[in-house]
Amino acid sequence: MNAAAIQPYALLDDKECEQRIVRAKQALGDRLVILGHHYQRDEVYQHADFTGDSLKLSRQAAGTNAEYIIFCGVHFMAEVADILSRPDQVSILPDMAAGCSMADMADLQHVEKAWQELAEVLDPDQQVTPVTYINSAADLKAFCGEHGGIVCTSTNARHVLDWSFSQRDKVLFFPDQHLGRNTGYTMGIPLEQMVVWDYDKPMGGLTAEAIRQAKIILWKGFCSVHQMFQPEQIDNFKQKYPETLVIAHPESPFEVCQKADFVGSTEFIKKTIADGEPGSRWLVATELNMVNRLHEQHKHEGTHVHFMSPHVCMCSTMFRIDPQHLAWALENLVDGVVVNQVSVPEKTAKLAVTALDRMLEVSP
Repeated sequence: MNAAAIQPYALLDDKECEQRIVRAKQALGDRLVILGHHYQRDEVYQHADFTGDSLKLSRQAAGTNAEYIIFCGVHFMAEVADILSRPDQVSILPDMAAGCSMADMADLQHVEKAWQELAEVLDPDQQVTPVTYINSAADLKAFCGEHGGIVCTSTNARHVLDWSFSQRDKVLFFPDQHLGRNTGYTMGIPLEQMVVWDYDKPMGGLTAEAIRQAKIILWKGFCSVHQMFQPEQIDNFKQKYPETLVIAHPESPFEVCQKADFVGSTEFIKKTIADGEPGSRWLVATELNMVNRLHEQHKHEGTHVHFMSPHVCMCSTMFRIDPQHLAWALENLVDGVVVNQVSVPEKTAKLAVTALDRMLEVSP
């Protein structure tokens, strides 16, 4: 990204950006599709043609005739859009600095090192299925594709783990330990058979015996947003409002999910609250922008939607996508210039598709 080129846009207020975004969208017509993740700020979210979670959005974009896919999300999402889209479609991320701290906690170098170290205790290619959360870099999806592994989402994680255990005895789950632990526990796997691999320590900080006894080896990764939710926040809130229903994203800590009435993906949270009784009260453990949006959508029903943490807790990297960057990307497209294209190398994309296809085959 050319910082000098975008500088004039940084001086624009949101209202002017909104007008310029609308004009550029009109000029591009059906050559363009804008995707907006649930965690996006409202000033950007309002311009999306499709809204939802990352995989759903990428599949919707691939089904359009659009030449250009602008993903208002983070980097791994734009990668998935590029992997799943047609060769003639171009995936664009308005701000290349919009990454994912959780995804960054697992990189190919550390995962390959872990695979090699596991080989000192057991044969990972015979005994371990690598599973990567969709919130990960394309080369990790490719790693899974190459080593008989698979991708999962927060919606289908249980189906994916069922499949994984049908292939091999153990699972290496990265990058989010909480999704792996919460899912494994619902399948009846005891906590003591789910160990954490610390990628900064030799052998993940584990003994050979701990590795042999483990069913799931959880990568030491987490979402900085969901990590902030604590079980005490639920207890304190329910002292004041005992009728409250608690709903949590499975990236939240184990203790939070155990206290929740419902646990599920962003789409699940959205649908569950929408289907709830008018006048009900919800305490929600997921990103702030989404919770605020749910509050606004349902307050006319007398439904109360509250954010679990007493502290402001939004996805700071997702927040990097602002109206100014979106206007800049769009007006360049109007001028025939593609900026911030996200392109996954062909070999990586092919192996990543193998892992994604396995996931789609086993998902309900």
